[in-house]
Amino acid sequence: MTDIASVSIARPLSELADELGTSFAEYGFAVIRDHGIPADLIARAEEMSKAFFALPDETKRSYILAGGGGARGYTPFGTEKAKDASVHDLKEFWHVGRDLPADHPLAEYMAPNIWPVEVSGFRETFEALYAAFDEAGRKVLSAIALHLGLDEHFFDATVEDGNSVMRLLRYPPLEGAEAEGAIRAAAHGDINTITLLLGAEEAGLELLKADGEWLAIDPPEGALVVNIGDMLDRLTNGRLVSTKHRVVNPKGEAAYRARYSMPFFLHFRPDYMIETLPSCVDENAPPPISSHEFLLQRLREINLA
Repeated sequence: MTDIASVSIARPLSELADELGTSFAEYGFAVIRDHGIPADLIARAEEMSKAFFALPDETKRSYILAGGGGARGYTPFGTEKAKDASVHDLKEFWHVGRDLPADHPLAEYMAPNIWPVEVSGFRETFEALYAAFDEAGRKVLSAIALHLGLDEHFFDATVEDGNSVMRLLRYPPLEGAEAEGAIRAAAHGDINTITLLLGAEEAGLELLKADGEWLAIDPPEGALVVNIGDMLDRLTNGRLVSTKHRVVNPKGEAAYRARYSMPFFLHFRPDYMIETLPSCVDENAPPPISSHEFLLQRLREINLA
């Protein structure tokens, strides 16, 4: 995988911060091992994700949240498309978000979760996985903070009760000649702060290098692939880069089977103002914008709002 960092997050953060930060600055990506998400929880979540997507189409569609922009519940095949893309991505997905009490000051930004009753233990499993993703993401952000010369806990308040979303993804198998080399997810950058991805060991994920070449990412089984999102790119004025990436259908036998993955889109708080860090300011620094307004702009661009 060329020079993309592959680090054990079990090491002291001070030892790995610059290795991680350098990878994020050049590639926008890194691989995280020993991330602390239990293997048995991951296995259980994978089984339940497959069980849900195996349900009849009519059943799955009963969990579409009308007017919700796909923020919770089910989004069917052929809905989302990458920014500036002319066709929809070849995928279906389910979203789990943060549950806040009705009287919480940020509750207006986050709809309650909905849960499929057809898959036993679904809610308990994915609430546990969401919490584990959240914790792992905060640890990665602490390493990023150290790399940027900030206090290790700088990002804690920025993501506290953030509008983070966990996505269960299924890319269905394709038929005939169209299967090999088809685009399951067109080239795009992620909207959020950082993305943590489980399931990338299944071939197909590629990032666009600065020289215009596509680089396949092939992490060890169970590792997280982490990438910088547009919000953190904006906060650092491009010092850490939100790299375009895509999911292509692999060649050979793998092209004819479904691909499953579970990304966690870690977000700032909706009321957090994304204003360039003082150490990253120059004449090209973008104007401040709230995390929520930035999210809405981008959701409109990808056909989800």
